[in-house]
Amino acid sequence: MKDDNIRAALFMMLGTGAYTINDVFLKLLGDELPMFQILALRGIVVSAFFGYLLWRVRAQLGGLARRDLVLVGLRSLSEAAAAYFFLMALFNMPIANLTAILQVIPLTVALSAFLVLKEPLGWRRMSAIVIGFCGVLLIVRPGAEGFTIYAVSALMSVAMITVRDLTTRMLGRTIPSVLVAFSAALGVTLFGVVGSVTEVWAMPSAAGWLWLAGATGFIIVGYILVILAMRTGELTFAAPFRYAALLFALVAGWLVFDEWPDLLTFIGSGIVVATGVYTLYREGRVKRALRAQA
Repeated sequence: MKDDNIRAALFMMLGTGAYTINDVFLKLLGDELPMFQILALRGIVVSAFFGYLLWRVRAQLGGLARRDLVLVGLRSLSEAAAAYFFLMALFNMPIANLTAILQVIPLTVALSAFLVLKEPLGWRRMSAIVIGFCGVLLIVRPGAEGFTIYAVSALMSVAMITVRDLTTRMLGRTIPSVLVAFSAALGVTLFGVVGSVTEVWAMPSAAGWLWLAGATGFIIVGYILVILAMRTGELTFAAPFRYAALLFALVAGWLVFDEWPDLLTFIGSGIVVATGVYTLYREGRVKRALRAQA
């Protein structure tokens, strides 16, 4: 089990790194292609990939509950909305700042699960959530000069991803993961196609095609690696390693975009990461205790 956990942690770090590299390519693309066109072009390939995987496991799709199908649809809508707000923020703010804000998601999911699904949430995790939100305030700094509509977009992306993850928790265990991935990819693609009607499509440059291929490839690789992480070892051990994304974003922002966060952003990021790791640790302990009682 120890070796499995080490592999799972490695898969999680590489998977979140792949997602961050995808973000780098998307940010580069934002300088030459309209946003909805990017979502549409990338989404077509990603949807085709997951559609092929879904076709291979089509025998598992019989007898799916209507409730689960509705939840899958809601998850896809929230995924599309999250993609819109995320790209709005990504194209207009430092990638490390945005990635740091997104690290609050485990805290928002834990709070939402308590409020909506009545999952247990003790005073320790509640305190960590409050402190984590204070860390986010240090990053976005409401009322300060750096607080813009794009910081609001980042927070809206967090809200939509929280809805996505909450509906994922509500799905039945019989739902194939590839169906969830395909529906999300298809939802984002359709959203991009419809939105692109309001844009003037542009022909990508040679570098643009390379960046588009990179974004497409790395988001697929990231998804596969994260799934491997969840299936290889204990999720409570592997999950905290998702915060490696912030390190990747810091390096990428410095090397590619000549961006470097200020001191308050670093402090806020550290608070968010620390409280997120603690929340995941406490959640794992609670789940193990409930299993032991059962």
